[in-house]
Amino acid sequence: MSDTTNDDAPVLDLLARMTADSVDASNLDLQTLVLVRIAALVAVGAPPVSYALNLEVGGELGLDADTLRGVLTAIAPIVGTARVAAATGNIVKALAAEIELADLEVAELEDESDD
Repeated sequence: MSDTTNDDAPVLDLLARMTADSVDASNLDLQTLVLVRIAALVAVGAPPVSYALNLEVGGELGLDADTLRGVLTAIAPIVGTARVAAATGNIVKALAAEIELADLEVAELEDESDD
């Protein structure tokens, strides 16, 4: 194993390297790349954590809810309504988890400042 791999998170490190490699190899702009990834997540029935990772990057790139809805609308005839409905639920779960994590971080910072 290489020295650059974090022994506590080898799978996450692998996924990060795979993602970086695919971004480097693609000729798509970053916004389009994220939209294509989200469409692929819907097609394969991805879990909420997969959406969370990609939506975080998408948010950093300025992608908004209207654009995401546009992607879901565009792919619905191809992947089917059940996949889009499941994806919407998983996206909601992912966003709820992100909000909960942010709230926990704020609470921890407040606790630290009270000490």
